[in-house]
Amino acid sequence: MKFYHSGSEIDLTVEHLYVAGWTGRNADAVQHHIDELAEIGVAPPSEVPLYYRVSRSLLVHANTIEVLGPETSGEVEPLIIQSAGALWLGLASDHTDRGLEAYSVAASKQICAKPAAKDVWRLCEVDADLDTLILHCSIKEDGNWVSYQVGALSNILPLQKLISRSGMGDNSAMLCGTLGAIGGVRPSHAYKMELEDPKRNRRITLEYSVRKLPTVL
Repeated sequence: MKFYHSGSEIDLTVEHLYVAGWTGRNADAVQHHIDELAEIGVAPPSEVPLYYRVSRSLLVHANTIEVLGPETSGEVEPLIIQSAGALWLGLASDHTDRGLEAYSVAASKQICAKPAAKDVWRLCEVDADLDTLILHCSIKEDGNWVSYQVGALSNILPLQKLISRSGMGDNSAMLCGTLGAIGGVRPSHAYKMELEDPKRNRRITLEYSVRKLPTVL
């Protein structure tokens, strides 16, 4: 896949894709996310964290994704890419079918594209300051942008720990978990996401819309 680092195009090979779930550092926050998903019929995980393997083709650079039906929603997440022995940090959305999630979380992770920002940073550039990086997601509701998720990476298990536990190797990518949704998990037709590095006054941004396809019975 083509990405950009400091304005230069780089080619990062992704042959395997992982989605890490239930990665909150605070046990109470993890339980909150489990509870909010339980409200929409999602069974609790067998253990935390969990690592789901999904098709590498799901990771895309796209301004619009197509989904089946009205029950999908996105989640802002740090993205780790390991390619040619180097680790890179980016931003992606774990877009998930919530209706299918009530039947099988693993299946729900496989059914939707995972939009990814085009910019990446070398993980070593920010490794000492990872906890200070900030994730933010806004969604469009009734024509207005509203804050949907916000918080520092200190709310998520250390990325190096997630990498080592996942079993991911070279030419792999992993979405590393998310934050609780403000006002509860719900669908939207448009998302704005960012990963902010306050110390260096920079950010990675991602924006995409959702086109709903009709469910034919």
